[in-house]
Amino acid sequence: MLQDAAPVPDYRLAFDLAPIGLVLSRNRTMVDCNQRVCEMFGAHREQLAGQSFQVLYPSAAEYERTGARIAPILNRSGTYADDRIMKRFDGRFKGEPFWCHVTGRALNRDTPHEAGIWTFEDLSAQRPVTAGLTPREREVATFLMDGLTSKQIGKVLGISHRTVEIYRARLMHKYEASTTADLVHKLMAG
Repeated sequence: MLQDAAPVPDYRLAFDLAPIGLVLSRNRTMVDCNQRVCEMFGAHREQLAGQSFQVLYPSAAEYERTGARIAPILNRSGTYADDRIMKRFDGRFKGEPFWCHVTGRALNRDTPHEAGIWTFEDLSAQRPVTAGLTPREREVATFLMDGLTSKQIGKVLGISHRTVEIYRARLMHKYEASTTADLVHKLMAG
């Protein structure tokens, strides 16, 4: 007795309807994205396909620094993940900053930006952006939430730990936090 063969999964449909944002990239350019990414960033697929990821960052400097920071990690492990502030691309909330969890996998560790698969998860419901932060403050805030010390953050960002402490003090003032733990709690809460 012959059994019916299992139906072949429709991978395109699975990609398009995945509950998390998915992007296929080549040389830091979005080759394709799914519906969730379009909803999250307020764009149509045609608006994002062929665009540099830079259009989703609050500034060109943050885009460049993030790319430089993640390349060695992608080289070493093939994967990378962080929480960062991104910006809405278009629509009613164009330019609005929001917290986003980003995870990526390089298809070739030797050339990590050559081709990759990236996921995006909108964290704005759990962590709204409330204080107007500079690009460097956003970077320092991200690493503080990851539990890094000023020395560790300085090493990652290529700045002195004393400079990191200045940014941390500014963040504490903006968020009216009395300790670093209080600051991290307030950053996480929005």
